[in-house]
Amino acid sequence: MTEVLSQSEIDALLAAISSGEMNAEELKKEDTERKVKVYDFKRALRFSKDQIRTLTRIHENYARLLTTYFSAQLRTFVQISVASVDQLPYEEFIRSIPKMTILNIFEAEPLEGRMVMEVNPNIAYAMLERLLGGSGTAPNKVGTLTEIETIIMERIFSRALQSFAEAWKNVIDIEPELELMEVNPQFMQIVSPNETVAVISFSTKIGETTGMINLCLPHVVLEPLMVKLSAHYWLSTQKKVRDEREIEALRERVQKAKLPLIAELGTSTISVGEFLNLSVGDVVQLDQGTDDKVKVRVGQKTKFLARPGTAKGKTAIMIEDVLEEEVGEDE
Repeated sequence: MTEVLSQSEIDALLAAISSGEMNAEELKKEDTERKVKVYDFKRALRFSKDQIRTLTRIHENYARLLTTYFSAQLRTFVQISVASVDQLPYEEFIRSIPKMTILNIFEAEPLEGRMVMEVNPNIAYAMLERLLGGSGTAPNKVGTLTEIETIIMERIFSRALQSFAEAWKNVIDIEPELELMEVNPQFMQIVSPNETVAVISFSTKIGETTGMINLCLPHVVLEPLMVKLSAHYWLSTQKKVRDEREIEALRERVQKAKLPLIAELGTSTISVGEFLNLSVGDVVQLDQGTDDKVKVRVGQKTKFLARPGTAKGKTAIMIEDVLEEEVGEDE
């Protein structure tokens, strides 16, 4: 964007040119020089800033869902929040994670391709120790998982993927399923090394143990959703139409709601003294005749016109007209 100078800056610039401190020709030359921005084709930016912001919002919700889930499962203090959302080549992501870590490789139909949830060993082993009855402290060294440890971890992270589906439901209905668990990143090749991936990093704290959980989402997997990751689409989905079950439940509740129904035979004006002296058998003259229709109020609105009468020995009214618009009321 072009910078706008203030009047004082313009005056100072003119004074410098007049005194010879600055050369006008050099300023023109600098202005006409071509401005070149370095672009690294190996680090292609495939996600726009708008899409990155949408991914951030989605996974901030996912972080809250994970906090609730892990707190219930581990029965200890858990705090998870989005630390960063970046796009980088897949090869760079692999180099950035530990040589021995917990890699949960999963698919999410109807999306085609695989994604990865990388869990720092400190966090993963703290979860494991807590589930097995320990205090939830991270071990001093990380080794190969036993068969029992693998089954326990697969179970807890499979359920964590259910929250992933919940976080994405406003964009697409997916069914995440854990495919396999790996500990060595060199044995995991879900996309080509130069493929751009979105990496969502979650800062995680379990008790006194801290670490990172990284979610790797390849661009080639999310490509069918790129249009839906715009801010316009994201905001429009917040007003999506209710499904049939919600509508039916709402209809049932409305039908059970109670409203006062008043049949107004007429009105009259009397003095306070006359009111105080009323007794059984006195007659109060109303402002409408016996042949006039009775106004029927629902709440504070006149909705019907009816005829007074009796039905099975009880006082009743028979509705004859339904008023489309509310009639004027004397209040």
